[in-house]
Amino acid sequence: MKETIVNVIGAGLAGSESALFLANHGVKVNLFEMKPNKKTPAHKLDGFCELVCSNSLKSEDIETASGLLKAELLKLGSSVLKVAESCRVPAGNSLSVDRNLFSKGVTEQIKQNKNINVVECTIEELNLTEPTILATGPLTDEKLMNNLKKYIGGTNCYFYDAIAPIVTLDSIDMSRAFWANRYNKGEGDGDYLNLPMNKEEYLNFYNELIKAQTVELKEFEKVFEGCMPIEVMAKRGIEVMRFGPLKPVGLYDKAGEKPYAVVQLRKENEAGTMLNIVGFQTNLTFSEQRRVFSLIPALKNAEFIRYGVMHRNSFINAPLCLNACSQLKEHKNIFIAGQLSGVEGYVESIGSGLLAAINMYRYINKKNLMPLPPTTCMGAILNYIANSASPFNFQPMNANYGIIVCEKEFKDKKEKKKYIYENSMQEIDKFLHKCFLVENNKS
Repeated sequence: MKETIVNVIGAGLAGSESALFLANHGVKVNLFEMKPNKKTPAHKLDGFCELVCSNSLKSEDIETASGLLKAELLKLGSSVLKVAESCRVPAGNSLSVDRNLFSKGVTEQIKQNKNINVVECTIEELNLTEPTILATGPLTDEKLMNNLKKYIGGTNCYFYDAIAPIVTLDSIDMSRAFWANRYNKGEGDGDYLNLPMNKEEYLNFYNELIKAQTVELKEFEKVFEGCMPIEVMAKRGIEVMRFGPLKPVGLYDKAGEKPYAVVQLRKENEAGTMLNIVGFQTNLTFSEQRRVFSLIPALKNAEFIRYGVMHRNSFINAPLCLNACSQLKEHKNIFIAGQLSGVEGYVESIGSGLLAAINMYRYINKKNLMPLPPTTCMGAILNYIANSASPFNFQPMNANYGIIVCEKEFKDKKEKKKYIYENSMQEIDKFLHKCFLVENNKS
C-alpha cells in the first residue's frame, strides 16, 4: 500500500505547527516554502516561523483569552509554542520572544525531523488530488491566491496590517525613561521601558501625529481593528491613545508621580539592545516616523533600526467555504490554516495549524473529523469563522471571551472566566482521548 504524504504549503506559524505535528505522529510531510528564494515585503529572515508585526504572543494570564488559548495549545502539545517558551524575553505577564532565536529554533526542529521533506519553491497551483494543508499566511502569493479562488467561489478578502518601529536602547534618553511593569507585576525592575509625557508634550505629539504624512492607501484598503495604526487611532479623538497604548494606569515615574501619558517599549531580542514601540503600528512615511516619534522626549535622538510599514493581509471568506475542522467544504483533501483561514493573531495561527493537522491526521486515517467544542477558546474561534460569522462582511477573528460558549450564567466575571478555563481544560482532555492522541504523545 502506497504511503500517504501530506503537503503543507507555507512554513509560517500555522504551517510549521502542522508539519511538526504530522511528522511527530509518523506522517511523511512535504513542506513547501518559497523562502529564502522569494520573500514578501514584510519578511527579512530566511528561516521559518518569522514574526513580522511584533515579538509578543500576548498575555499568559489565564484570565485573558490569549492566556487561555496558550494553555489549551500547550495541553494539545503545540511544538511551536514550546519553542517560543524556550527563547522568551522579559515582558511581564506576556510571552514575548527573541524573533531570531524563535525562527532558528523552529527551523532546526523542522530540518532535523526525518519525516519532513523541505521543498524550497513557490507553489502557484493547488493539487486537489493530494492531501494538503494550505498555510501560506496573510501574504499569500498572488498566483496561488487566484488559483484558490477557483475552488472557494467569489473573491478573497483582505485588510491591511501595520508593523511597529524598532529603536536601539543606547539611543534612548534614559533620564526621561524608567523600567517598570504595570502595577509592579513581574520581577526585577520591570520588563517594559516606559517613556512618560506630560500634558503639553502629549498634545504636541498628538497634534503633529494627526497631520503627519502617510503612505497613500488605495480605496479598497481596510485596516483591521486589532492592529490599528497609531495615527488612525489618534484621529478618532484626542484622548483615544491615552485609553489605548499610551494609557498611564498602573505606572509611576522616578519621582513617584503618575504621568499624563506613557509610551511603552518592549525588548525585541534576548540581549535587550533593540526595543519595539508597543502599539505603534503605523502607515506614516519613514521621514515622518522619525520626525513625529522623535517628539516623544526620550526618543529625541532615537536610532530607528526598522520603521513601521503596511502590508496587505489576505484571507478567505471562511463562512462560505470552510468547516470548523479547517477543511474546505467542496474539496475534502484541502485544509486551510493560519491567517489565510480567517483567524487573526500569532497564537491563533499556531492553534489553527495544530487543529488542521490533527484533523488531517484523522482524515488520512479514514476517521471522522473532530472539531474542538466551542466551549474552548480555539474551538470557539474555528466555530466562529466557519459557522457563526456573516459571509457578507466577514472579518478575521482573534481570541476573546465573547465567542466562547458558556453554558452557565455568572454575575462575577472572574468566576465565569475561572469556570471557562477549568471547563476548557477538561474538554481538551476529552478531545485528546477521543482522538487517541494522548497515547501517541506518550510514545
